[in-house]
Order: sequence, then C-alpha cells, then structure tokens
Amino acid sequence: MAFSATVRGRGLSHRLLSALAEVALPITAIVLWWMLSANSTSLYFPSLSKIMAALQRIWLFGHFGSDAVPSLENLAVGLLIAAAAGVSVGMALGLLPILSDALVPTMEFLRAVPGVALLPAALLLLGIGPEMKISLIAYGTVWPILLNTIDGVRGVDPVAVEVGASYRVRRPDRLFRIILPAASPQIVAGMRSALSIGITVIIFSEMVGSTNGIGFQILSAQRSFAAADMWAGIVMLGFLGYVLNIVFRGFENSLLRWHRGMRQSARS
Repeated sequence: MAFSATVRGRGLSHRLLSALAEVALPITAIVLWWMLSANSTSLYFPSLSKIMAALQRIWLFGHFGSDAVPSLENLAVGLLIAAAAGVSVGMALGLLPILSDALVPTMEFLRAVPGVALLPAALLLLGIGPEMKISLIAYGTVWPILLNTIDGVRGVDPVAVEVGASYRVRRPDRLFRIILPAASPQIVAGMRSALSIGITVIIFSEMVGSTNGIGFQILSAQRSFAAADMWAGIVMLGFLGYVLNIVFRGFENSLLRWHRGMRQSARS
C-alpha cells in the first residue's frame, strides 16, 4: 500500500511539473513579445497589443462563426474519412502481405504527390466548396494513418494471435479484440501526424481556393496591408492548433489507458 501511494504521489508530482513547464514557456514568450514590441512603429511587425485588439475584434466578436467554424468542420470530416479509410485498408494490407506487396508501387506513387499539389485539379473538378477542402484533407492525411496501421498490424505478437486461434476465438473477435488493440498505439501516432498535416492542407486550400475560412482571412489581410489583422489570424490559427492538440491528447489518453497502465506496471 505504501509503495502504491508513493508511486501515485510521484506520478501526480510529475504531471504537475509537466503542466507548469508547459504553461511557463508560452507565458514567458508572450510577456517578452509584449514588452519588446510595445513601442513598435513598423508596418509589418505591429505591437502585440494591436494584434490582440485585432484578434478580439475579428475573431472573438467577428468572423469566428463564419470562418473558423467551417474550417474546423471541414478538418474534422476530412480526418474522419481518412481515419476510416486508413485503418480499414491498413488492417487488410497488414493481414495480407501479398496484397500489400502488390499495391506498394501504387501507394508510393500516390503518397509522393502531396495533397496541396492536387489543389488545381480539385478546384477544376469540385469547385471552391467544402467538398474540395474535405477531399484534399482526406487525401493528404490518410497516408500516415494507413502506413502506421500496416506497421502496427504486422508488429502484433504472433503468439497472442495463435493463442486466440488455439482457443477457437472467432476471426472477427481476434481482429477487434487482439489485433486492433495491439496495433492501436501506432494507429493513434499516425492520427497525430495526420492532424498537423490536415491543418496545413485546410489553410493552404482556403488561401488559394475559397471565399471564407482562416486561411482566406489571413491572405485577405495580407493583401490589404492590414498587418495586425494578418498576425491576429496567425495567432488564432496557432491557438486553435494548440487546443486541438489538447483535445487529441485527451482522446489518446482515453483510448490508450490500458496501454499506459501496462507500461506503468512494467516500470513498477
């Protein structure tokens, strides 16, 4: 009991220190930015106070619902499509090496073409609506999920699969109760990479072919030489990325709680 309490106390202290370290650096950077830019008269690098005023005017009380929300919705739909396709196809290719070997040249060809490079074709075929953005996000983010799923499935301990077969566990149950949980850490790692790629794709697609969105507002401010508004959009984008990362970490901790528990038990 005493040992368990000591371990829990150390874990709590570690999480508290991690949270303080995570907050300390951004606060320090903001304070330094505010102080160093307070007297700025540059057209291109306005003071942080002007940027924050533009952030409040444009995003908190202006374009959040009409620009930020559609961007987040398109990002979410594109990532869901990529996750469904990447996990299902990756499971099949991981379990069927012959099929995987046959599709390797095609996959490598498609993976070498970035999603943003298909923007002209997507504009021609789908126009400037949300379908174009969602398609580009799904295409650009499916590859890390697909490849990590294949590696995760191939890395499953064959002894665990054989034990399930020896106990006559049905094939679907072996797939969803043994193989998929064992591969889930790598699948989630692929999803984390896909999230950052998706943010890049959605912003680029909005800058080039859109009439709304965060990327559209940033580019419009740049073209109007409204530097404070431009920087406000960039700050807003960074804030949303940070919030999405926190949400994803919560999802990851919930999904992989069993995996973290096993690692902690092994350390103990």
